Amino acid sequence: MKLAKKFASLLLAVIMVLSMSTVVFATQEGPTPELTTGTIPSNQAIPDQTYSIYQVLYLESYNATSGAYAYNANSAWKSWVEDANGGGKYLSTASQGYVTWKEGADVEAFVKDALAHAQDSGIANDGQKKAGEATAPATTTTVTFENVKPGYYLVDTTTGSLCSVDTANPNATINEKNKVPPVKKQVQEDSDSSWGDSDTAQIGDTVNFRTTITTDKGAQNYVLHDDMSNGLTFTQGSIRVYVGQVGADHELDAANYTVATSGLTDGCDFEITFAQTYLDTITSQTDLIVTYSATLNSDAAISTDKNTNKTQLQYGDDNRTEWSETTTETFKFQIVKTDDQNKLIDGAEFQLYTQQTDGTPLALVDKGDGTYRLATSTDTTTTTTIVVKDGQAMVQGLDSDSATKYYLEETKAPAGYNKLDGRVEITMDKGNLVAQISHDSQSGDDTWTSGGVHVVNKTGSELPSTGGMGTTIFYAVGGVLVISAGIFFVLSSRKRQGSGR
Repeated sequence: MKLAKKFASLLLAVIMVLSMSTVVFATQEGPTPELTTGTIPSNQAIPDQTYSIYQVLYLESYNATSGAYAYNANSAWKSWVEDANGGGKYLSTASQGYVTWKEGADVEAFVKDALAHAQDSGIANDGQKKAGEATAPATTTTVTFENVKPGYYLVDTTTGSLCSVDTANPNATINEKNKVPPVKKQVQEDSDSSWGDSDTAQIGDTVNFRTTITTDKGAQNYVLHDDMSNGLTFTQGSIRVYVGQVGADHELDAANYTVATSGLTDGCDFEITFAQTYLDTITSQTDLIVTYSATLNSDAAISTDKNTNKTQLQYGDDNRTEWSETTTETFKFQIVKTDDQNKLIDGAEFQLYTQQTDGTPLALVDKGDGTYRLATSTDTTTTTTIVVKDGQAMVQGLDSDSATKYYLEETKAPAGYNKLDGRVEITMDKGNLVAQISHDSQSGDDTWTSGGVHVVNKTGSELPSTGGMGTTIFYAVGGVLVISAGIFFVLSSRKRQGSGR
């Protein structure tokens, strides 16, 4: 393992234990007892992580009455312990080789320097255990080191977490202080600005994301990986990192992390590598909030498929969290054009709006076969006209929330039918509007039965079955003449009566 990549465990400590079965004189030095077990408590060990111990100092002797202990440097560590630029910053070595801690020594700094030295010098560990999976009813696991000689030990984990070993009699317990860093990914719903696991959007919309990493003291080798499905296009330059909460006053200086969007080997869209120098400044639980955006593009999954964005944190000695995922959905509706008997008819044309009156029709891309999708800013060939084919048309890439409504305006009616007066409101209601069509094999008619956006056209007033325009005018004029003649007759009769004729 690469120890330099780990912020290892805090301290390990000291086993100065008196064997209960050994008889000693109060003023005499006794034999060096053995540490029979070292245990990581069952409620703290992290499954599948590897724990290693390194004996830096060994217990040479102790006095049972006074509680005095004499330590010497392990041979593999001796030169480093005595080096003024190495362990000598924290430890004092007497002429006889006995080692004592300097007053005010920084134990955490000692641990980091010691592990770095072990890496550089190839010092082998004195024991290594991998935590297994927890078994029911337990929720975690334990790690036990057996028959380990007493002394000062470094305890290292692949999580890069902080550990400690407490004095025990005759056992020592290693306390795992850190957890796998929690990572939570969220997406913003544009209709109400709320954050959650999913949102709805129309093609061309900007979708906002945020990832929260809950870190703590001992954070090591943090690399955030983000992977978007084909329907989302990452917005270059949109990444911002905040500490504690989102806001200009909390934004982390970009010098503390690097962003990579190319040359990535795991298929991700981008990676953020946090500088270890910054992670080392974290002394308590801290939220790192990463915000960024993407565009729902022309490859967006539609209907029952969803557009995903997932995030994973790499940490410690190449450990990885589980993926945290959000989904973005976009929808479709089907136009069905019929007569008043629900028989499908051709020849209608529509435009689509987001306003009930006025406004500009939405730009669309004709995908063929009566299918259209909302256009993006990168589409070069667009149309605003939806042409019904075989009595049907499909429009894709629509938002579906309480704040978004669509309106169809008929711009051309089928021949012989009246054009609709006003626009038809379409409410997606977080779902697809798909029609059911039945086909009569004998008549060849297609009939709407349910669903979709059903638009009915009615024919105009029926004319006489025979004759042409001239006949119609004749009847109309004749009718006027008949009425006029009747009025004249009435008036003439009244005049005769008045004159006494």
